[in-house]
Amino acid sequence: MQIDNAVIVITGASSGIGAATARAAWAAGARVVLAARRTDRLQALVAELPGAVAVRCDVTDAAQVAALAQAAVEAFGRIDVLVNNAGQGLQAEIEEIALDDLRAVLELNLVAPLATMQAVLPAMRRQGAGSIVNISSGTTFADVPGTAGYVASKIALERLSAIARNELEGTGITVSTLIPFATDTEFLSAIRAGRADAEAMTAGAVFDPPERVAEAVLELVATGVARMDLVPAAYGGSR
Repeated sequence: MQIDNAVIVITGASSGIGAATARAAWAAGARVVLAARRTDRLQALVAELPGAVAVRCDVTDAAQVAALAQAAVEAFGRIDVLVNNAGQGLQAEIEEIALDDLRAVLELNLVAPLATMQAVLPAMRRQGAGSIVNISSGTTFADVPGTAGYVASKIALERLSAIARNELEGTGITVSTLIPFATDTEFLSAIRAGRADAEAMTAGAVFDPPERVAEAVLELVATGVARMDLVPAAYGGSR
């Protein structure tokens, strides 16, 4: 799909990968719809990107997700791309995972992307074209102690994406999965539980800039390939 003039909806757009993707897409000529809970951050980003639309949206709220899709259609008449970027980490070993924390992470990392896909698919079907990019995590490449809850949510998202891609074959709509490596964002500061453990585990790691991930998102949109990872070969990836 061509990026220029495409209408791109990005969740988790107030910082990190989402904000970097918004900037990259806008610079490539896209019309961007930015969704997040932090309206102050969204408004600051919109001020950088003339013509961008900001929508306050908690993606775990079905009514707000529906309103997000409606706002995009009302603003631009169509939805060409959805980037499911909103997510949260969880660090705890199996015996210590709080079930409420796991439910919350599954709701945000798995159920919410499904809800946003369901919200945009009617517009994409009417158009006969569309691209959905779901953001997973390089943690799915390993069985690192303490990551079970988070990895389970992201592995499930990967399978959801792959099956959705097959179900939508022939419609002109592609579903792709991007698997970043460790990225220099606010992710660790916003982790739901186990922040200190997560920071210790990643100490000394070389983090990718979010702009690198944003470039990969746009490459997936442009090519429509099923899957891409940014994980170094030393960690089992293709880089």
